[in-house]
Amino acid sequence: MMRMGVDLGGTKIEIVALADDGSEIFRKRIPTPKNYPGTIEAIVSLVADAESETGQTGSVGVGIPGVVSPFTGLVKNSNSTWINGHPLDKDLSEVLNREVRVANDANCFAVSEAVDGAAAGKGVVFGGIIGTGCGAGIAINGRVHGGGNGIGGEWGHNPLPWMTADEFNTTTCFCGNRDCIETFISGTGFVRDFREAGGDATSGIQISEMMQQGDPLATAAFERYIDRLARSLAHVINMMDPDMIVLGGGVSNIEAIYTELPKVLPKYVVGRECGTQVVKNKFGASSGVRGAAWLWGKDEK
Repeated sequence: MMRMGVDLGGTKIEIVALADDGSEIFRKRIPTPKNYPGTIEAIVSLVADAESETGQTGSVGVGIPGVVSPFTGLVKNSNSTWINGHPLDKDLSEVLNREVRVANDANCFAVSEAVDGAAAGKGVVFGGIIGTGCGAGIAINGRVHGGGNGIGGEWGHNPLPWMTADEFNTTTCFCGNRDCIETFISGTGFVRDFREAGGDATSGIQISEMMQQGDPLATAAFERYIDRLARSLAHVINMMDPDMIVLGGGVSNIEAIYTELPKVLPKYVVGRECGTQVVKNKFGASSGVRGAAWLWGKDEK
């Protein structure tokens, strides 16, 4: 069965079609219309293009920067605000004359990496995205775990665990709370901390490069960052003990994370032992759209 995945972003909508073995057989992206009817039409046209080009019909999954509320059936919490308040999955299912599955894009990332990515074959996978913001998704046996409230994996909007006195009540998050994990371990938070300490950089990658060149401010900022990331992930390990943690987003490209983080994690994990593998993603920016396709599992024909 051909599986089509759609990544609905704020500036572009992308579709990928996967063959049964996960190989890519079609890909196309177009600008995102900034209105709901136009977005529906754009997705429908991409599906038509994929089916015309491949000569096949298939399933459709859509990843969105938000969630479909299990209470109302309407999209909420999307920064593509024009889809909020609409039954996106039902509207697409009606127009495309088939069931369309919609999931949060971070959950799609986790599914992609769990099915045939860096965590292929693992039962419980936590996919953490650390870029401009910070989010996460959970995949269990290759399927999304959205939870009863539809917010499974909303890791970034919990308080930073085990805050020190100089961390407490120091950041404000767009969600309305203070000291959220996102404000410390996102790329934005990493840069903020470095600048507040007297450094000058525009990205986490740049800070890591400065650290490799021996810059003392960058080295100290990275040590603080790793400790905060370890606390944040130890919280996850203590609660759900996943088989593997996969990192995505721009900050995940800092290779030093994967050598230094395992040294610090046991300090915060219950029992002071930790064998949980934390790895870099396999599919990069394509994980989300591939995961949308894999919302239809391998056992569904």
